[in-house]
Amino acid sequence: MTTSTRGAAKAPAVLVLEDGRIFRGRAYGAVGVTFGEAVFSTGMTGYQETLTDPSYHRQVVVMTAPHIGNTGVNDEDPESARIWVAGYVVRDPARVSSNWRSQRSLDEELRNQGVVGISGIDTRALTRHLRERGAMRVGIFSGDRLPDDGTMLAEVREAPEMKGADLSAEVATKEAYVVPAIGTKRFTVAAVDLGIKGMTPHRMAERGIEVHVLPATATVEDVYAVNPDGVFFSNGPGDPATADHPVSVMRAVLERGTPLFGICFGNQILGRALGFGTYKLKYGHRGINQPVQDRTTGKVEVTAHNHGFAVDAPLDKVSETPFGRAEVSHVCLNDQVVEGLQLLDRPAFSVQYHPEAAAGPHDAAYLFDRFTALMEGQRA
Repeated sequence: MTTSTRGAAKAPAVLVLEDGRIFRGRAYGAVGVTFGEAVFSTGMTGYQETLTDPSYHRQVVVMTAPHIGNTGVNDEDPESARIWVAGYVVRDPARVSSNWRSQRSLDEELRNQGVVGISGIDTRALTRHLRERGAMRVGIFSGDRLPDDGTMLAEVREAPEMKGADLSAEVATKEAYVVPAIGTKRFTVAAVDLGIKGMTPHRMAERGIEVHVLPATATVEDVYAVNPDGVFFSNGPGDPATADHPVSVMRAVLERGTPLFGICFGNQILGRALGFGTYKLKYGHRGINQPVQDRTTGKVEVTAHNHGFAVDAPLDKVSETPFGRAEVSHVCLNDQVVEGLQLLDRPAFSVQYHPEAAAGPHDAAYLFDRFTALMEGQRA
């Protein structure tokens, strides 16, 4: 990625997809060149949390909502210390930020962090194209002197693909840190950071859990050095087929029978640990309005998603695994994709979406209570 923070308002910009489709607009954020996987997010709000979600590492995010940036940017809502998206695509950026919490404009924040974006294009047409053709590599080029279309397309096709990408260690913390329990401490959890969002340990802290956030490279010995009552595996970017180390750590946790909870990438890790495969979705689930059914209760939740891969597990039967019986606990009602797994003979479960819901609906917050109940049951 090459960027400049000057002249964004006037610079022309071009978005080039690897299949040759081209969109022309204006620079938004930093001026320069960036590459990534083109994906779309259907959230109408929460753009600041989306931008700072480490799961979007190496992805160019297309916002389907036409008007973005109207509430500006503040220092309280980021989910990590930086913007992780590789590029940003909006149709109609707000000319003026208007919110009592706003500290600067979204355009300014993108420029400050060197994030190349494009505005003024038909994001509806782009989204429909990605739905029909699937997520694909993309480049955004902006500036007064741009290469010819053929040169830009050749550069896009040389960019790395998301399939086979091992990215979790690139976004995870390098040093362990602790998020203290709020109020009385009830439990200790070792959280393996594969791209964790800041709200996730906060949701556990609200329930009296002291969370020890560990690097993606943490060993089984590192996990049990904190004497955990439970172990958590976070969301994160990349292809789960490459995540051999987290899978081996999770299998060791399952062997010991410690209560275990995984979300998003952690759900895919559990799937692999149980012997299921994973696969790349055509265009993924990204947004804060995805309907999921909890099969254990029959309840339908509106949930927050960000995943391009899924677990390949049978929906309608109990499977025998090296750790006992397992079943699909949650399913997406749009396309029947596996959205959760649970073991029937050990205290372990996972979901493919984001119960911390930052941003998003809070329908799935009960899953943190379910994790707490597992730890209570184990202690009893």
